Amino acid sequence: MRVLGSGLMLVSLLWAAAPGRVAAQEGADGFRWAGRLAAGKTLEIKGVNGPIIVEPASGSEIEVSTEARGHRSDPSTVHIVKVESDAGLTFCAIYPTPAGRRENECAPGSGGRMNTSRNDVRVTFHVRLPAGLRFRGRTVNGRIEATRLANDVDVGTVNGNVDLSTSGFADASTVNGSIDATVGRADAEHGLSFKTVNGSITLDVPDDLNADVSAHWVNGGLDTALPLTLKGRLTRQAAQGVLGDGGPRLTLSTVNGSIRLR
Repeated sequence: MRVLGSGLMLVSLLWAAAPGRVAAQEGADGFRWAGRLAAGKTLEIKGVNGPIIVEPASGSEIEVSTEARGHRSDPSTVHIVKVESDAGLTFCAIYPTPAGRRENECAPGSGGRMNTSRNDVRVTFHVRLPAGLRFRGRTVNGRIEATRLANDVDVGTVNGNVDLSTSGFADASTVNGSIDATVGRADAEHGLSFKTVNGSITLDVPDDLNADVSAHWVNGGLDTALPLTLKGRLTRQAAQGVLGDGGPRLTLSTVNGSIRLR
């Protein structure tokens, strides 16, 4: 266990590094980790306060780095934890456990506990991601940017916009924010899903995409530049239709905002 320059503490950072390599390097603003995953595995980032920014890597090596800033709270109270699983690697920003609560814990997927309890430290995750891996990112208060990727992407936040572009397929969700997404294909198994409550959705898809479209809104509307063949009646708050020959389900949902399909 080591305390890094910014006060962030790096915990359980285990990596089978090549000879002469250092798994993590100290820096003035946080930490840096570099390593590899087998093709098809998932790199997962789980934050609470702060954005997640993902860019393509120039080679086959993953890079994960963080910056932490606090106003009233001390950045050294936040731990960066790495967990290995059969699915891949998960990095979490773990805050101090509130008195009387179960211990905060980093775990893959929907597991773990991430309670901040009035801690205002914001941790920004920066990721450089090689092609051929899956990416999953979750935060609560912060935007998610995952652009120019060649990966399958699944991201979600509560308070923040989502901006993503990938040649793979993607799912994205937020509550208070808009979604601007570009995808290269649909997943035959579970389709594509883009959902928000207070915000608009703009989705760019390939011209030859085959999908069954389900769009829902309350205060807004649907604008499509693609030849969407309607199934049933277009209502003031919903539309069902087919792109191309139909296929995987494409779900678009908002309450207060418009949906644009391009």
